Amino acid sequence: MSSHALPAVVDPAVYIIHDNPEWIGPFTEALDRLGVAHVEWLLPETTIDLTAEPPQGLFWSRLSASAHTRTDPHVKEYGRAILDWLAAAERRIINGRGVYELEVSKIRQHRELAARGFEVPRTAAAFGAEALTEAAAAFTPPFITKHNQGGKGLGVRRFDSHAELAAATEEFALGGANAPIDGITLIQEYVQPAQPFITRAEFIGGRFHFAVRVDVSGGSFELCPADACEIPRAGATGTGPFPVSQFSLRPEITRHTPLIGRLESLMADLGIEIAGIEFIETADGRQVVYDINTNTNYNPTVEAAEREAGRQPAVDRIASMLATRLDEVTALVPSAAAVR
Repeated sequence: MSSHALPAVVDPAVYIIHDNPEWIGPFTEALDRLGVAHVEWLLPETTIDLTAEPPQGLFWSRLSASAHTRTDPHVKEYGRAILDWLAAAERRIINGRGVYELEVSKIRQHRELAARGFEVPRTAAAFGAEALTEAAAAFTPPFITKHNQGGKGLGVRRFDSHAELAAATEEFALGGANAPIDGITLIQEYVQPAQPFITRAEFIGGRFHFAVRVDVSGGSFELCPADACEIPRAGATGTGPFPVSQFSLRPEITRHTPLIGRLESLMADLGIEIAGIEFIETADGRQVVYDINTNTNYNPTVEAAEREAGRQPAVDRIASMLATRLDEVTALVPSAAAVR
C-alpha cells in the first residue's frame, strides 16, 4: 500500500476527514475517553483507489473553508472527491457533500437563510475585482467585504467610503494581497450590534447545545473559537498583550428561544448535524443571521467552564453522538466471521 493511501482499519471506526491537525486534538481525546476507534484522514497528499470500496464505518467531514490558507489551494476539490467516493458507496457521513458546499459558499448560505425568512445582511457578489466598485455603488457606507469562500474572517474589511474601496480594489484581484480563492468577493451592509458582541449558537446532532458570546469590541473579524485562534488582547496591567478569551456563555439563550427553534429546523432541512451559526442582535431589535460554520470549533475556556459546572462540554457531546452513530452503522455491517 502506498504511504499516501488513506489509512483504514478492519473493524468499523469513526473516520475524521480534515485538513488541520491543530483543530482535531480535543475531539480525538474525547473519543479516546469513550474507547471509540477513530482514524484521521488528513488532506492533502493522499490517494484513493476508485476501484476499491471505502472501509466500513462512520465518516465525519471536518473540512474547512479556510484550508487553502494552510496547505494546498485545491483542498476543496480533494474534499469533494472524497465525499463523492463515500456517498457512491452509501457510507454514513456526518456533514456530507451538500453540507460541505454550504461551508465553502457564503452565497449559498445567504440564499438558504433568506429563502426561509431569516433576517440576513443585504449582500451583493462581485465576480472579479473590477466588479467590486460597481457592486458597492448601491451600498451606503460603511459596508464590509468578505470572501465567498471564507472562514477565519478571510477578506473581511470595513470600508467607510466608496473611495476607500476603490483605492483597495487591486488587493482583491488575482495575485493581490486579499484575493479570494474562488474569485468571488461579497459586499455586505455593515450591521451594527446593539452591544459590541456577536452570538454563536452551537448545534450538535442537529440540536442546540449552547450559545457563546463573542466580544468584538476590538474590531476584529477573527471569530474562530479554537485555542489556536485565540487573539492577543491588551492587558489591564499595561505590561503588554496577553491571551484573554473573547468567548463566554450566554445562558439566557436556550433551546426554547424562538430563533434557536428556527435554526434547528433549518439544520434538519439542510441535513446539517454539527454547526455553529452566528447572528447579531441590533439596536432596533433584529436578529441578523450571517454565517453557518459547519466546521465548528469550541473554545477551551468555555469548555472548561462547562465541565466545572457539571455540564457536558461540546467535545464530549460530539464524541457521544459519534459513538451512537457508529453503533448504528456497525449494527448494519456483517461481521468478518459472517463474511468468511
